[in-house]
Amino acid sequence: MNIIKVILFALFLINPCLTYALQKSHQDILKRLHVPAGFTLSVFADNLPNARSLALGDNGVVFVGTGSEGAIYAVQDSNNDGVADQRYVIARHLFMPNGVAYKDGSLYVAEVNRIIRFDRITQQLTKPPKPAVVYDQFPSEQHHGWKYLRFGPDNKLYTTVGAPCNICEPEKPIYSSLVRLNVDGSGFEILARGIRSSVGFDWQPETNVLFFTDNGRDYMGDDLPPDELNQWTTTGEHFGFPYCHGGDLPDPDLAADKTCQQFSVPVWKFKAHMAPLGLRFYRGKQFPAEFNNQLFVAQHGSWNRSTPQGYRVALIKLNQGKPVSEQVFIDGWLTRDYEVLGRPVDILDMPDGSLLISDDKLGVIYKVEYKGNHG
Repeated sequence: MNIIKVILFALFLINPCLTYALQKSHQDILKRLHVPAGFTLSVFADNLPNARSLALGDNGVVFVGTGSEGAIYAVQDSNNDGVADQRYVIARHLFMPNGVAYKDGSLYVAEVNRIIRFDRITQQLTKPPKPAVVYDQFPSEQHHGWKYLRFGPDNKLYTTVGAPCNICEPEKPIYSSLVRLNVDGSGFEILARGIRSSVGFDWQPETNVLFFTDNGRDYMGDDLPPDELNQWTTTGEHFGFPYCHGGDLPDPDLAADKTCQQFSVPVWKFKAHMAPLGLRFYRGKQFPAEFNNQLFVAQHGSWNRSTPQGYRVALIKLNQGKPVSEQVFIDGWLTRDYEVLGRPVDILDMPDGSLLISDDKLGVIYKVEYKGNHG
């Protein structure tokens, strides 16, 4: 019996209603969430405080990054019943370790100021090794300092460095940028600038073009500026921050002599303050064909809007590689009386074609499956 099971068993002895109460609470929330006909939603894993970014390792191990919690978790469905039955703590007391990526047996973690690596991690889940430092030259400002982390088609590590402010002209080129580096930390390069706060990106299956979300500035009102979905194609691109928002809205404080025509424009505009974070193109075979290569986006939800919005998973439909529409895929985390039940953060596609979705408010991971229409 591992230590987690011992602790849970001890808690159960102290309060036998505890586990049941947690399960009941999750089930109550699931009943209030809405998915399209033919789809089901379940809790894949819980007891993951501040669960944010997700990465898939070997043997179905899912790694989970966090923010202020400072921890990295791993969960595994070892008996293939659709629910994780193993939970491990890989590290604690890290500096907002949001980003996680896995390759060749090693787990890479993006803290605010560095990227670290845990080698042979799936063989040492119960006793994780001390991490090696891959790169430690990122700024240490916490404001938009949390990072997303992925391996690109070129096998290089990609991440972003957010703006150290709501709206400002960053003093150093590293801020508000998309960057990449080799797996050993060498070859660091800035690919694009003008990106305020991106905490999610993925590569389009047909083209390997990088799409990323970007959260717009605050304090321009309830409906401005739009949050963005952008497409990066050329080194040196500038996506407008802090001078231009949404491709056509000059900043009232900092635009000065800049024009929006100088910058790359979004390929899609979300409503203001939706806070789009993790996104994933659907590559699986389980969902109906209409979902093939379409884009799912976790909209974390507004914190500074008089009437809240977001708190859902959206589906961006593409035609010939270009976004053409946005529709709700999962909602219900925001009730009609504006109670917030949960906040989706990241999306992960699994080998069986299901999707996992993290929720940093509840500390859970949901599983979305397609069962077909049986009505």
